[in-house]
Amino acid sequence: MSKWQCDVCGYVYDPAQGDPDNGVEPGTAFEDLPADWVCPDCGAGKDEFSKLD
Repeated sequence: MSKWQCDVCGYVYDPAQGDPDNGVEPGTAFEDLPADWVCPDCGAGKDEFSKLD
């Protein structure tokens, strides 16, 4: 699973860690995040993230 970086603040979503503070279990792919999930650091939407290689 790929990591994704917020274009606004630089936060990196790591699927291996998930986002447990916001109800996202470890192992959740970025593509499987709810449509209304936002960056936990700055509040940017999923459309403001870029896939990291």
